[in-house]
Amino acid sequence: MMKSAARKTTSKNVLRAVAVALFLSSLALLVGCEGVSTASNGKQVSVGALSSSPATLSFGSVTVGKSQTLSGTVTNSGAASIAVSQITISGTGFTLNGMSAPMTLAAGQSANFSATFAPTTAGSANGNVTVMSSASNATLSIGVSGTGTTAVAQLGASATSLSFGSVTVGKNQSLSETITNNGGSSATISQVGISGTGFTLSGVTTPVTLAAGQSTTFSVEFAPSSAASDSGSVTITSDASDPTLTVALSGSGTTSVGQLGVSPATLPLGSVVDGTSGNASGSLTATGANVTVTAASTNNSAFSIGGLSLPVTISAGQSLPFTITFSPQTTGAASATLTVTSDASPTTSTEALTGTGTAAPTHTVSLSWDASTSSNISGYNVYRAVYTTSCGSYSKINPVLNTTTLYSDSTVVDGTSYCYAATAVNTSNEESSYSNIVSNIQIPPA
Repeated sequence: MMKSAARKTTSKNVLRAVAVALFLSSLALLVGCEGVSTASNGKQVSVGALSSSPATLSFGSVTVGKSQTLSGTVTNSGAASIAVSQITISGTGFTLNGMSAPMTLAAGQSANFSATFAPTTAGSANGNVTVMSSASNATLSIGVSGTGTTAVAQLGASATSLSFGSVTVGKNQSLSETITNNGGSSATISQVGISGTGFTLSGVTTPVTLAAGQSTTFSVEFAPSSAASDSGSVTITSDASDPTLTVALSGSGTTSVGQLGVSPATLPLGSVVDGTSGNASGSLTATGANVTVTAASTNNSAFSIGGLSLPVTISAGQSLPFTITFSPQTTGAASATLTVTSDASPTTSTEALTGTGTAAPTHTVSLSWDASTSSNISGYNVYRAVYTTSCGSYSKINPVLNTTTLYSDSTVVDGTSYCYAATAVNTSNEESSYSNIVSNIQIPPA
């Protein structure tokens, strides 16, 4: 048996009169239900009657260039078959689908149709679906109506206001704004104006036409000349449904010099297996005034910084997160210094980084089995297969015949499961079948 160290209820005339009265009553009931006609012999016969559901089709407002389809049903509500000879639709922009003549509708049978309204001009449109047949109501009209409307342009701003916070006098800060045409037709922006002390506009030249769904982006810069609060606005004038779109602006000048803090002061990355990576987070905080970060780097290539798109301005009192990645290639302790450059005072801020590279773990599967009782055994072979939900194909793993009943497999892959089997080989080089199989030997992940 193979073992491994590693382990779902009354005169007659009166009666006749009663009978006639009963007949007439029944006839009246028949007329009320399904429609009659008079034959050449004077007798009345039943005919079919057509009805529709719904009685009318109203499409409401439909944008020119687009279409809308509604469905209806025509039903023979009589007791006799109906021959439908013609089906037509009238009215500008209306088309009919789903029914064709000639056709026959048995008593109680229905036919479905659909009407489409696709206006080519703005305005109201009316018409009828007309069904000609042999029914008691030989012409059935189903009204259709709709209104064509012109697509409109509608502008929207990515932000309804831009706040610059505190900016040191003599310095400046820029923010971007995006205007998008959210309507169904083109819009032309004829003017983009700006007001307010210290605010300037750049990045857009008028006139500019935006197709449906198209955008344009511009920048606003705030450069205060004194320590005071300032406000203003950007006004976008266009031929859209909202001809004037306004974006509010605010900011304040300060004589204070911004300061930039990096936390924590020391960022430990811990132990990381050589050839892999580990992450830790830190943050940059601006105080006193806005701070613009222009650069960030480390002095050890095993440590790298991410999460920042530079240059970036951090408003006074606000923080910005970043990530340090430790990717050791050698075993042992490692350290580095993160240096952040900005317009703060001082112009550079630092953070200590530490981590330890550790050797990748190695795993070994130790196998043992009972010796074969056959004669002339010269040794054993060991076979291995990858295990998923069952054992896969086996391959011999011992390079030479194993002369003992022990074997150590040190060529396993971390996080993989295996199956093992052994065979005996005699001096004539004849090999036995597999021994009992040891399955699902799990190798821990690295």
